[in-house]
Amino acid sequence: MNFLLETLQLVVLSIYYNVESFVRLFIPAKKKNVTGEIVLITGSGSGIGRLMALEFASMEVALVLWDISHEGMKETARQAKEAGAKRVHYYLCDCSDRAEVYRVAEQVKREVGDVSILINNAGIVTGKKFMESPDSLIEKTVEVNTMSHFWTYKAFLPAMTSNNHGHLVSISSSAGLIGVNGLADYCASKFAAVGFAESVALELLSTGKNGVKTTIVCPYFINTGMFDGCGTKWPVLLPILEPNYVAKKIVDAILTDQAFLLLPRTLYILMALKNSLEWKQGTLLGRYLGAFESLDLCKTDQKNH
Repeated sequence: MNFLLETLQLVVLSIYYNVESFVRLFIPAKKKNVTGEIVLITGSGSGIGRLMALEFASMEVALVLWDISHEGMKETARQAKEAGAKRVHYYLCDCSDRAEVYRVAEQVKREVGDVSILINNAGIVTGKKFMESPDSLIEKTVEVNTMSHFWTYKAFLPAMTSNNHGHLVSISSSAGLIGVNGLADYCASKFAAVGFAESVALELLSTGKNGVKTTIVCPYFINTGMFDGCGTKWPVLLPILEPNYVAKKIVDAILTDQAFLLLPRTLYILMALKNSLEWKQGTLLGRYLGAFESLDLCKTDQKNH
């Protein structure tokens, strides 16, 4: 290793990447062609999962829908076909069950082919304070929001790495970047999902599999019913997001190989502040933004994405 050469490379590339990011503010990145890809979306029976399926419907891809609700998937499939999808397949699958994920994955490979765009979207929230959360619901939250990603990656990543082609998408949350009062188990599961996805992305780069792209998505509260009653103290800074807007932004991020997507954009500033402020200042900022009270009015029944 040459310290001077590697340091020079670091400086030059850092400048280049910053200029590239600045340019992207004015010139959108070119979107890749996904014609012929096999797109699997977990938790696609409703909410953001359904809306992402509808976004992909006109792109000449094969859609593979996974959910625990047969009726929900059936409705998503119907809407996707109306929106132009030619190939839609749906399978009942509890993503928290490792054996079931592996079994249904093999069925997908036989009946549809190798998945090339995997979107891990399935998620649940308990909506209770930590000491009020039953152990069974805490375990289920981690199984669905975190461990399911391990099993789907294990099932579909080998074909992607073999072909050096594919895309892994982790739908996490702003609660996977910043702790939130009243969401201990949910935050833990989403922090873990972000860490897992980022680590696998680095593994792929270190082994030269740069044809397998990764996208980590961290949105603020979305108006899908998952966080019914939750408010935002300053809607101009942190608005409750509309589902259609979020789905479009996620699909755009996939098509432009965007590694991280935070919504709204103010989250980029808040993350920078979180990582630079002293703890007391950070909690003061959190109180100012309403992070201590935003869940007080939420309905507490466990809900899916």
